[in-house]
Amino acid sequence: MPPHRLPLTAFTKIGQGVARPEGVIGLPDNRVITSHHHAAIATFTPTTPPTFHGQKYGTPNGIALDAQNRIIIANFGVFDQHPGPLERYDPSTSTREILVESINGHTLTSCNFPVLDNAGNIFCSHSTFAPTWPHALDRRPDGFIFVHKPDGTTEILAENLRFPNGLALNAAQTHLYVTQTSNADILRFPLLPGPKLGPPEPYGPKKLGLVMGMKINPKLKLPGFITRFLGYTDGLGFDTEGNLYVTLPAAHMVIAITPTGQRVVIAHDPSARLLQNPTNIAWGGPGLNTLLIASLSADYILAAPAPVPGQKLAFP
Repeated sequence: MPPHRLPLTAFTKIGQGVARPEGVIGLPDNRVITSHHHAAIATFTPTTPPTFHGQKYGTPNGIALDAQNRIIIANFGVFDQHPGPLERYDPSTSTREILVESINGHTLTSCNFPVLDNAGNIFCSHSTFAPTWPHALDRRPDGFIFVHKPDGTTEILAENLRFPNGLALNAAQTHLYVTQTSNADILRFPLLPGPKLGPPEPYGPKKLGLVMGMKINPKLKLPGFITRFLGYTDGLGFDTEGNLYVTLPAAHMVIAITPTGQRVVIAHDPSARLLQNPTNIAWGGPGLNTLLIASLSADYILAAPAPVPGQKLAFP
């Protein structure tokens, strides 16, 4: 069943006061966890204000939950000219530890998004080694995906990607999906034992919009009649019907790609008054019936009744 479009009036602001809440996790008991620029994470419910946890270190970005209710944090440190490792934060002890600081002798600078499989393997995108992240929007193929295994070892699984960003596993965990932000598309990799990744293939439309192919000014404000055509892809997530939701931050839009390849607009705000630079999505609340949208630039999370319930993740 394809999802339907949501009017902007369906959305409410929750967690107001968070800073750069790029990543979001929704829980069945209505709790919401987001990354927070001035700490590690923020927690809140639709009716309570955010509480902030952890010390400021770099730029917390994409987040995921493990089997011990610890938060896996992809640190996009290049945003603040800081190293960007893969980290883990334990809210029960306020302990923040670095899991992966460097790979093959290269200090990580732009870990972007983590996702876990049922075995506890952490897959993470690393977007670029460019001096600043806007430089990497020139479509340079210096991004990669790596895995951090429960035994503590780390391995690069896919290279030569164009600003790999959001990651998602399908319900059967047969494929790993990734957005290439500067290529305006989605790739999917067969997930093999090891774990390893098989050869990638395009998923959905060949292009989800236009990209400039050069360094851009992220503070540039473009009118809606231009932004609606921009295709810089960011976050990913599946609903229970196998529809893959994709955020398009430069277009202020969230779309879904159905299993048959149909593109459906879920929400669009050309004025960016409410839906501002959406970056990641999640589902929370009882039955995972609430759609949550994170943002690069807003100080809140948007919540709305989900067109289709969200797919249950490996954890929780």
